[in-house]
Formats: sequence, C-alpha cells, structure tokens
Amino acid sequence: MFNIDQELGKLAGVTVLCIGDLMLDDFVYGDVMRISPEAPAPVIRVKRSDIIIGGAGNVARNIASLGASCVFVGVVGDDDAGRMLKASLAAEPRVEALLVVDHQRPTTRKVRFVSEHYSTHLLRADWETSAAVTADIEKAVIANALTALAKADAVVLSDYAKGVLTRTVIRAVIDAARQAGKPVIVDPKGNDYAVYRGATLVTPNRKELGDALRRDVAGDAEIALAARDLCESVGCEAMLVTRSDEGMTLVVKGREPIHIPAYPVKIGDVSGAGDTVIAVLSAMLASHADFELAMRAANAAAAVVVGKRGTATVSLAELRGRLLPASSLAPEEKILFDWSQLDARLADWRRQGLRVGFTNGCFDLLHPGHVRLLAQARAACDRLVLGLNSDASVRRLKGEDRPVQDVHARAEVLAALQAVDLVVVFEQDTPQQLIERVRPKVLVKGADYTREQVVGGDFVEANGGEIVLVDIVPGHSTTSIVSRSRKTAKA
Repeated sequence: MFNIDQELGKLAGVTVLCIGDLMLDDFVYGDVMRISPEAPAPVIRVKRSDIIIGGAGNVARNIASLGASCVFVGVVGDDDAGRMLKASLAAEPRVEALLVVDHQRPTTRKVRFVSEHYSTHLLRADWETSAAVTADIEKAVIANALTALAKADAVVLSDYAKGVLTRTVIRAVIDAARQAGKPVIVDPKGNDYAVYRGATLVTPNRKELGDALRRDVAGDAEIALAARDLCESVGCEAMLVTRSDEGMTLVVKGREPIHIPAYPVKIGDVSGAGDTVIAVLSAMLASHADFELAMRAANAAAAVVVGKRGTATVSLAELRGRLLPASSLAPEEKILFDWSQLDARLADWRRQGLRVGFTNGCFDLLHPGHVRLLAQARAACDRLVLGLNSDASVRRLKGEDRPVQDVHARAEVLAALQAVDLVVVFEQDTPQQLIERVRPKVLVKGADYTREQVVGGDFVEANGGEIVLVDIVPGHSTTSIVSRSRKTAKA
C-alpha cells in the first residue's frame, strides 16, 4: 500500500523533460456594463491583465511548482511575445529552458477577455500558425531533447498541434526515452495516435478517445473498453481518460480499470487544467509512483487549479491539502515555535474581522477537562491561539520528572483538535509576553482561577478585551493521572 505523503516527498528529487508547444496566455479582466452602440457586442471595461506562460510552458511551470525540476524544450518566434516567454521562463528557478528561435513563424499567443463579475470568457483572440516546423528547427528541437534526456527521470510530450511535435520529433524522443528506460507521458492531439506508439501513458479526454476510435463512448464500461482498445493499438502501458466533472478512468495492461470521481469544486476557470494533470502525472511517474497513485494525485491537483482564475499552477502544499486528511496536516499548519511567523497569521485573521482568543497551559497528558476547556474557549472567539509551555518551562513549574511527553508530542496532539487554530510554544514561566504579542480580544482560563490570578488579564482588559472563566470538569488533572500511573507501576 502506498504512502501518499512519502511519495509526494520524493518529487523534490526528480527532473522531468517537457517538450511541446509553448504559448503566451494573456487574460484581460474587466466589467461588462453595456452593449456597444457600434455593433451588437459587449463592451468590457478593462481592470487588469495577467500575462502567463501557457501551453506546454504551463506544464513546465506546474512541474516546478510541485518542487520538481523541469528541462523545457520548445520553439518561439523572433517577436515580442517570444522574448517575453524567454524572460519569464528564465525567471523560473526550477525550469531550464532550451528554446529554439524560429524566425519564420510567430510565437503562439492567446488573449482571453473575461468578465470579472461573472468569471465568463467573452472572447478569445489567437495569434498562431499550426504548420509543422521546418526540418532545421526539427533537428534543433531533437538535439536539445536528446541532450536533456540524460538528466531526466521522465519525459512529457505536451501536444497542442501547433507544429513543434512533428512525427519526426515524437518518434525520435519516444525511441530514445524507451532505450534509456525512462517513462514517456503524452498529452495527445489529433486522431492519429499511432504516432505515439511506445509511449508509457497517454491521456486523452473522453471526446478525444471517441474521436481517435471513431465511435461514441459514454459510461464507465464503454470508456474502459475504448481505452483498452486504444491502449493496445498504440502499444502503451496505460491509458488515462480525463472526464471533466465525471472524474478519470485508468486502464493499465493486465489490471482491472479504475474509475475515480472528480472532487466537488466551484469552478473558477478550466484553462490549463489539462496541463496540471499531465505535469503531476509525469512528476509522480518520474519518482516511480504507481499509475493509480499518480492518477489520484493528478485528479486532486485538477480540483485545485480549476478553482483558480486563468492558467494556474498547483503547489505541493495545495496538493497535499487535497490528498491528505486535515489531521495529518495540522502539525505543520498549526504549530509555531518561531514567534516571527505569528504576526502575519494574526494580521490575516484581523483583516477578516475575526475575534482572536487565547488560552494557555502545559497540557502534558490530554484529558476530558482539557478538551472541555478548549471547546468552551473556542466557542468564545473565532480563532483560538493556545500558548504551550516548552519542556524547560514545564520542568520549572512542575518538577524535574515532568513533562511526561515532550513539547513536540504535546503540540501535535493539541493541533489535531478542531477547537485549536494555532499552537504557539513559549519558553517563559508565564505567557505574559506571548499574550502581549497576540493581543487577544478574549483571554480564557478555567474557573479554578480568579480574574485577579489570570496572567495577562490586566493587559487584555486595558486593550478592550475580556476575561472568560469556563467551568472545569471535576476529577481530572494531569498531576493526579501521573500519580495514579506511578502507584500502579510500583504495585
């Protein structure tokens, strides 16, 4: 059984060679308030414009955003768009771009006009040629690809049918990669899949699958059968069919087909989602992940990017957030030892108008009294910061035989609780300095304290906050639990 977090951790050590059609994506956002008096066309009042690396370049960006390295081979024209793409790729620290300049063709550029209010694409304008590159450009692309192959763990062909991935280029790359024992992942175009013969994994969408076989496909069974037929005819190891909001279907030779549903998400923009899918698949297979795990990771990544605007990427943190249960992510998201990171988190909460609360303690052995305290503390605020005594602080307060659990164990248990939004470790004997740093609107302690005994109470009230004392659960204390345990051990 695979360990998802462990497999994702391998991505930082892989390199993917990406070859394909590079393009410049320009998204023009604005409001549509009226129809033009000159023609029955909407008038967009432009607010902003985002210019992004697109096409196969977006595959490279997504590979890099996962923490992997990418060598990108592509073609640009001798024009402003080409120069802009070269500069943008040079600014990507994990992408090495080997670009061939073709003086006879324009750089592919797509401008999309988008209604800011409705997130609707109104119009797209394309500057491009889909003619195959010349023999000289082919040779240069192949030379760059074969040179880069030596340091790559996998190869991805991102085919947008804009002329870079000619039959000659595709054949040379697949043959060389197979001889080197490196997987080849293909995002295909067109109906003639014979050109991809020998690839490891091919990823058509449902329509492309039907077009390639010249038959209608609908439903799990038909899609699986069609994918198996195409897989056999192409001679690849696996076929992954993307099905938009219906999820994905994976067919691997010698195995039963696997269907997985799409994540339920609010769609922001589907532009470039296929690039993200192919990027995650290639990075996962480069790290020797199983086909199924690679598919599940790609499916989760797609759910992240379709919720964003424009041609987007997915980070490793975002991918982990989709794939892993919240409790496993809690330690890294909720625990702070470094107070310098605290201010930004608090500022973000306050910008949202959230009421910040604070409580503190040693929490050596978590018991029902602690859980009740934290639940009631969270009910009194929108976000609860928990100040946790360090091990040295606990020893000074409780004695040399305490704590029973070190600070990392205590913090991790507390971070797993839904009531706790942030655990901040402090070294002092009291939380006074931390309270002054947090400046909570609510300071919560158990009712076994009086208001005068609550450390930091004067500061909180002087700054417009309040002290809340919550009832404690009788019969529960860490000291009594430790004492009973030791008596039982001696007996």
